[in-house]
Parts: sequence; C-alpha cells; structure tokens
Amino acid sequence: MITIKEIAAQLNMSTTTVSNVIHGKDGEVSEAKRAIVREFLEKVDYVPNINARNLAQNESKIIGVALKARADKYENLIMDPFVAELIGGIEETIRNAGYFMMLYISRDTEKIMRYVSTWNVDGLILFGMIGDDGIRVSARYKKPIVCIDTYSIEGLKHFTNVGLDDEKGTYEMVKYIISCGHNRIAFMSDNTNGVDYARFCGYRKALEEAGIEYKEEDFLKIRPRSEEIEESLEEMCLRSMDYTAVMCVSDLYAVTLMSALSDRGIRIPEGISIAGFDDNMLGSLYRPALTTVHQDVKQKGVVAAQTLLKQLKGEKTEHQITLPTRLVIRDTVTTPRKTSFYGYKNH
Repeated sequence: MITIKEIAAQLNMSTTTVSNVIHGKDGEVSEAKRAIVREFLEKVDYVPNINARNLAQNESKIIGVALKARADKYENLIMDPFVAELIGGIEETIRNAGYFMMLYISRDTEKIMRYVSTWNVDGLILFGMIGDDGIRVSARYKKPIVCIDTYSIEGLKHFTNVGLDDEKGTYEMVKYIISCGHNRIAFMSDNTNGVDYARFCGYRKALEEAGIEYKEEDFLKIRPRSEEIEESLEEMCLRSMDYTAVMCVSDLYAVTLMSALSDRGIRIPEGISIAGFDDNMLGSLYRPALTTVHQDVKQKGVVAAQTLLKQLKGEKTEHQITLPTRLVIRDTVTTPRKTSFYGYKNH
C-alpha cells in the first residue's frame, strides 16, 4: 500500500500537508492543495493505516467485551434475545464513537482473565460475572472496566456497574399479581445467583408483605440444557398446576413455560397466570401477550458503553448506575381460577 511519504513525493508536497488532509485537519491546508491531495487519494484508493495511527497515539481504538456463559445454561449465548439486544446497544455506541468491538465468550472465568489481560484494548465491558468474578478480572486488567448486572459491593471499588433495581421490579410485579387475587404464586428460574437472586428476593418480599407463606417447593427450578429441557418442562407444567400464578425470572422462561402449557391444553391466563421480566420481543409477539417488567435492554448496553467512553476521556463516572423498570400489563395475568386442574380448591 502506498505511504504518505510516497504520496507527498509524487505530489511534490510535504508529508505534513498530505497527513493533514488525510486526517481532516483542513484548516492547515489551502483549498487548492486539499483538492489535489483528495483527487490523488481517490485515484490510488488510499486507505489510512489505522493501526499505525493508533499506535502513534498510544491507543488501539478497540473496546473489549467479555461475556461469561454458564455451562449448564447456554450452548450459544448470542441466541438469548436479551444478550443479542444488549450487544447490539454496545456495538452501535462503540462504532458511532469511532471504536471497534472485540468480543470474547467463555464459560470459564480463568480463561476470560487470561485472555483479556493480553488484549491491547482501551477498555473492557464485562457481562455475566457472578460473585467475585469482576474483582478477579479487574485485578489482572488495569484499564477502565464497566460491568453489566454485577452484584458486588466490593467490586464497585474497582469498576462501574450498570444495572437495575431487579428486586424492586419483581416486587412490584408480584404485588400486582397479588392484587389480582392470587395467593398461590410460584417463582421460576434456573438459579439463585446475581440478578436471579435479586429478583427472587423481590418475589419473597412481596409475599411476606402480603402475609403469604413461602415454601421451598414454591421455587420451580428449570433445567435449561437442551438435553434436559423437555423433561424439565414436563415437570414444571405438572408442578405449576398447584399454583394460580407463576412469576418467571425472564421473558424467555415465561414464554417457554407458556408454550409448554399451551401444548398440554392449558390456557393462559384462564388456567394459570404468567408474568415475566425484561419486556423483550418474545413476550410482546407471543399470544396472549406477556405481562412483564420492562427494562430497556439496548439502553443498558448503550449506557455501559457510554460510561466506558467517558472514563477513557478521563471523566469521572458513578460507581453504580441504576436504570429504571416499569410494569407492562398485557394479557397473561387475570383473577385466579377457583379450582385446580386436579379438582381440589387452591389454598
């Protein structure tokens, strides 16, 4: 590829003049010379060497994004609508700011730590970190870090977290379900860690406030691995009939359960009420449309990327950024049935 020095020699101009035109410093060059240089650049199809420029400026113009996928849950993390929308928000914001995104997905925190510590990236966005994962990564990677949905008070000394008041959002939804007349409400998730635990706490808080006793069997634990999903759903459908409503930890699980119940001839919400959390495209397109807790997933990715970009400019940011939630009342929660499908009265 032709160099700036070679272009300058052919045009009988200084390398500074050619460089100024290439890098948009129009005020430094006369209009006539700018026209000559641009015509030549178009003629030779010149492409600036971004790597060389970034190296000279001591920056890579690359933002690293590392996602931790649970081995017992995901075969392909990007297939999750939540994750896809989140990455879309991050990538668009990074690209519009003139940066590139480097994406790495692993089920192993040690691998994430090992790889990101060798990346020549200007900053890092982490998602899926549980417990002290974020702290462990920040111990290896010394440049700015922004985490998404990480529950770690200690970690906020080392990085910024962008998240929700997940407990409050679930609490408000379960309160709404109770206000519709339900007092046998199950909670469906695949774990009690991080975000899922916060949402479980919101569910428990609403039950306790209403004087509804919680029992261990009220937690419906789905096994999301593909080889176990049908057996797990069969079990969930049988168990859910002991309840008049199910609060699902996500829209993905809510729609999965609704589909399985529908296949077994159980109508939603006449047979059982279902609520979710996220308000993604799945819930709005499914019929009946899903009652859920709204969060702006794309905006979460946008805010995480914007926060990291501010830090790269030397600006101070908050350690915890909490985005709002709101209830979206659609068609899947109604007053409870008077008897169960097994013919006895619900407690």
